[in-house]
Amino acid sequence: MKKTFLTLTALAFMLPVISQQPLKVGVAGLSHDHALGLMHQYKNGKVIILGIAEADTILIGRYKRRFQLPDSIFYPSLVVMLQKIRPDAVLAYNPVYQHIDVVEASAPKGISVMVEKPLATTVAQANRMAELAHKYNIHVLTNYETTWYASNQQLYQLVQSNRIGDVRRMVVHDGHEGPKEIGCSKEFLQWLTDPVKNGGGAITDFGCYGANLMTWLMKGKAPVAVTAVTHQIKPHIYPKVDDDATIVLDYGHATGIIEASWNWPFSIKDWEVFGTSGYLHALNPNTLQQRLKNSYDSVPQQQPVYTDNLQYLSDVLHGKVQPGNDLSSLENNIIVVRILEAAKRSAREGKRVVL
Repeated sequence: MKKTFLTLTALAFMLPVISQQPLKVGVAGLSHDHALGLMHQYKNGKVIILGIAEADTILIGRYKRRFQLPDSIFYPSLVVMLQKIRPDAVLAYNPVYQHIDVVEASAPKGISVMVEKPLATTVAQANRMAELAHKYNIHVLTNYETTWYASNQQLYQLVQSNRIGDVRRMVVHDGHEGPKEIGCSKEFLQWLTDPVKNGGGAITDFGCYGANLMTWLMKGKAPVAVTAVTHQIKPHIYPKVDDDATIVLDYGHATGIIEASWNWPFSIKDWEVFGTSGYLHALNPNTLQQRLKNSYDSVPQQQPVYTDNLQYLSDVLHGKVQPGNDLSSLENNIIVVRILEAAKRSAREGKRVVL
């Protein structure tokens, strides 16, 4: 019998997948504050951490104390760590420009990688990561918080079922008051606000979310052209990078608008989609609203299959799911990096950039 593979899209809102044993992972870096989420997953028994590669002894000490981590799992570098352990996958919580180094070290050993968003700082890096993934037959996935929002998964399903007709306009608002303002760690701020290490400011940090969602909704199609405008509203806090960006994606038959900023009055991650006959608004992780002509109401929530990255990663590694054009997929995220690179060029040169 031919084996059938499913994508996250196809699996959404089906019965829950039977859990595997917790993944055994290696961790590349701790300077990304999203590593705190992994530590809580670890404390809750959802993942087994075989090793952590981190050179910053002060950062190591802080994590050891807070999460009661043993000395034995720490290594000075990823290369040294992978000589000692064989994890199911490596999770990267280091600067975005070093994601390529994680794949370079892991791929030849046949170890798949999941990085925190975005995939890379440049198209050249993204293409190299894809080359390594194909050569060594591994998965290179990207983790976004918004991938696991029930509202986003349900919005996608409703669009595919033609609830609002053909998509004509998409708007994504993403960001918060600013990384320093909300209390990000000094180790995180050191590279998050660096134009090389992060690839940009808000345009990278939050522009990637909208590019990711829109590429998914457009079924893996890249936009025809990208236009962007950036601002430095707080140069005294963020002197090296933008802190506000607006990106317009031209799909020919549809338009995408990404509003990414470190200047919102509050944290926001929402998604609006307008079709020929209606409107859907994923207001937050669990709230989806719809407007069909004269009616405006909430959509009853449905439980998605995946609520975090670990079970999805496990099912990919065990062959239950093929990433396809899923939000975490390499194909989707190469397009995201292309969009971001074009957006930075557009803002710099003050012109529309054709992909």
